[in-house]
Amino acid sequence: MAPLGHSAEVPVPQPHRSHPPRPVRNPRRGGPTGPARPGSRPSWGRRAATALCVLVLGSAAFGHAVVTGLDTGIDRVDPFRDMKNRPQAGHGMNFLLVGTDGRERITKDHKRDYKLGGAPCHCTDTIMLVHISADRERASVVSLPRDSYAEVPAHFDQASGTSHGPHPVKLNAAYAEGGPNLTVRTVENMTKVKIDHYLEVDFVSFMKTVDAVGGVEICTTKPMKDTYTGLDLTAGTHRLTGGQALQYVRSRHVDGASDLGRMQRQQRFLAALISRASERGVLLNPVKFKQVSSTLLSSVRADRGFGSKELIALGQAMRGFSPSSSEFASVPMSNVAYPVRGIGSTVRWDEAKAAKLFRALREDRPLAPARPRAEREPEIPVDVAPQQIRVRVENGTAVDGLGGRVDQALRATGFNTTGSPGNAASRKVQRTVISYDPRWDRSARTLATALPGSELRAVAGLGPTLQVTAGSDFRTVTRVRAQDTQQGEFGVVTGDQVLCGKG
Repeated sequence: MAPLGHSAEVPVPQPHRSHPPRPVRNPRRGGPTGPARPGSRPSWGRRAATALCVLVLGSAAFGHAVVTGLDTGIDRVDPFRDMKNRPQAGHGMNFLLVGTDGRERITKDHKRDYKLGGAPCHCTDTIMLVHISADRERASVVSLPRDSYAEVPAHFDQASGTSHGPHPVKLNAAYAEGGPNLTVRTVENMTKVKIDHYLEVDFVSFMKTVDAVGGVEICTTKPMKDTYTGLDLTAGTHRLTGGQALQYVRSRHVDGASDLGRMQRQQRFLAALISRASERGVLLNPVKFKQVSSTLLSSVRADRGFGSKELIALGQAMRGFSPSSSEFASVPMSNVAYPVRGIGSTVRWDEAKAAKLFRALREDRPLAPARPRAEREPEIPVDVAPQQIRVRVENGTAVDGLGGRVDQALRATGFNTTGSPGNAASRKVQRTVISYDPRWDRSARTLATALPGSELRAVAGLGPTLQVTAGSDFRTVTRVRAQDTQQGEFGVVTGDQVLCGKG
């Protein structure tokens, strides 16, 4: 959203008030289990996706000697028991990934440090669908908000011996009422997407996995504090431990977006963890990979058909996977506060748009629009869209044409430059300076992110146009985008768009 007072036509900044290879079919259920040929080529749900991505990517590098046997510690469930009239299988592979709190396994110290008190709810914090394309070159991650309005199908409760007819619930209550089986049935009924594998991760395995890769780097353009989770981050870049990461992905009270803002943070975290695992050598170091994998699998629950063989086959097919190969979306919504008697406020999906989204998954089509190559480099999330920031450039060096190059580079990345760079009073400036009116401090921080290493200098009364005095240290302009920017028909972003910059 543009700052107050912006023109809809001219973005002048205003003051800030504080068909691919066919998959092999699983003879037991008829669903795809992996590629037919080896060696071919991100709420809570994000945490489960993180676990899967680390394992799948790592298994691409190793064979049976390292991976075989890792699945012996997996707690098995049968989420597909007695299921009939299931959706028709499409191309690719679909995972239903859920996160549970698992508070009964958390130590007293962790409960105190990370505000995990209270009784276990025995429900899912968030549910997510992950679709791996048939050519194994793309992962589409779709968040299903935990408060989504849902109708569970008729089912029999074996524990109480009671039959239940169809009835409305919040989506996360399906797990409390009927466990993994009813959760899978409910999601399949809502999405018409056939689930091939089920994975469930809890708080403990999430924290241990993050610590096993050495922590994960995230960035924030403004301070983030949530007294409910204990999250307390200053603006800037931070490397989070497992416990801190748990606070980050659980926080719902750092802005007005509640669960929706939390899902966006989980997307950024997942992309950062995939990047971290790759650059740390986890996926190329057999010892490190086995450590991370065994840490995770020691507390994961999965269907009986998911094991070492599936990990190896899928991992070998995804050797070229990277953050840019992943795309993240949330189900389109028509009402985020839909009241239901006896249930409370729920999230109502936009039926037409949601149907189109899930049809794209069934048909194995990308959710994100194709981007020009020049736009595929990572973009750092910032507080103000560059299109809303007016910039005048001056050359503070004796290098002819530098002002023009800086002006052109800023304009190419979206900033609203004057297009008429001049020369500064001093031609011996070494460090690039950004002069700004304090009323436009958020715009100034955004511009400083695009010019790594520059100096911010407040000048009262300067007005809405920021001034850049290019110094001899200038090298490049880093791409930035507003944090709430979404792309495409389904509001999709790719993994490389949600990473912290490396400038």
